[in-house]
Amino acid sequence: MKNEDYTLRGCASEILKGGKVCNPHSCNKLNVFNELRNYPESVNTPDIVEVRFKNTRKAFYKNANNLSLTEGDMVAVEASPGHDIGIISLTGELVLNQMKRKGVPYDGKLRVIYRKVKPIDVEKWEAATELEDQIMLKTRQISKKMKLDMKIGDVEFQGDGTKAIFYYIADKRVDFRELIRKLADEFKIRIEMRQIGARQEAGRIGGIGSCGRELCCASWMSDFSSVSTDTARDQQLSMNPQKLAGQCGKLKCCLNYEKESYIEALRDFPPKTALETEGGTAYFMKIDVFKGLVWYSFNKHSLVNVTAIPVSRVIEILEINKKGKKVDKLKTDESEPTIKFDYDDVVGQESITRFDRTKSKKRKKHSKNKSNFNKKNSKEDEKT
Repeated sequence: MKNEDYTLRGCASEILKGGKVCNPHSCNKLNVFNELRNYPESVNTPDIVEVRFKNTRKAFYKNANNLSLTEGDMVAVEASPGHDIGIISLTGELVLNQMKRKGVPYDGKLRVIYRKVKPIDVEKWEAATELEDQIMLKTRQISKKMKLDMKIGDVEFQGDGTKAIFYYIADKRVDFRELIRKLADEFKIRIEMRQIGARQEAGRIGGIGSCGRELCCASWMSDFSSVSTDTARDQQLSMNPQKLAGQCGKLKCCLNYEKESYIEALRDFPPKTALETEGGTAYFMKIDVFKGLVWYSFNKHSLVNVTAIPVSRVIEILEINKKGKKVDKLKTDESEPTIKFDYDDVVGQESITRFDRTKSKKRKKHSKNKSNFNKKNSKEDEKT
């Protein structure tokens, strides 16, 4: 099997030996580290395993035939109709936790694992997966001719090559009954259409986020909660769509991670109102949540005498203003925030011209050595 075929199926491994993929424990999308892998099985160990397919698609299957299965084994599993080929991604006690997290009921109605793959199964699987890209491109052309408002994002063939799943994105309801008939006549296979969202598509494709890490939707996240612009406002972020949007074009899911912490911290802040001083009215600008500072400007529409004062000082001034009085100044000596540098520029590493100085020294030294060498050679010539 080609290396890129494993990558498409969430595996970074390159070798297939005896129906087993090498390094199966940390190379697949939505991977779960099985810390109980080396523990012996007990009576309570479930006979259910998690099997992964292309990209982020995973499902749970019952080991009804009591096969000796380990993570990384390729197996033939029950499908409708026929069978599918997948790679075991999780076994043991943690499977029940995964089922509970994903809301899969443990009621005995799961599909079963038929057997470990045979060489003929792998050949059929390889032949089917090689057709996925060209069929996806041809399907896009057909849907464009039919003027359907949808985007075909991915095509996944079943292991026996008799069925294909077409993943599509659409903003509105799409009548694709005619499209299914055309695709069935064109490719001579069973067609299944599955609608996915932009976040799910980003998870299937994968990539690196602006944080430098692998996308959350491709590495561990399976449930997508809505993200609103109010979340960005609570965190005092600039409303820049290019910075707030992820690779899917939607607001980043990670904006929700610290939402509760910010909301809890904002409860201690006073209302965003202007403060009256003897020098004029100070208008609210912004806040620094975790430093506990509030910034004010003496002009409502521009930055004039911008001042940062602690929350306690703001509350104190508001109480004085409620009594109809004005304060002399916003800051007091006690409320003056101190700025501490985390490092010192000891060796001049922050200087813009540091490379120029180094180069000039090297050039002088080189020219000096060269002149000394020439003088030495000339003296030797005179002696001879």
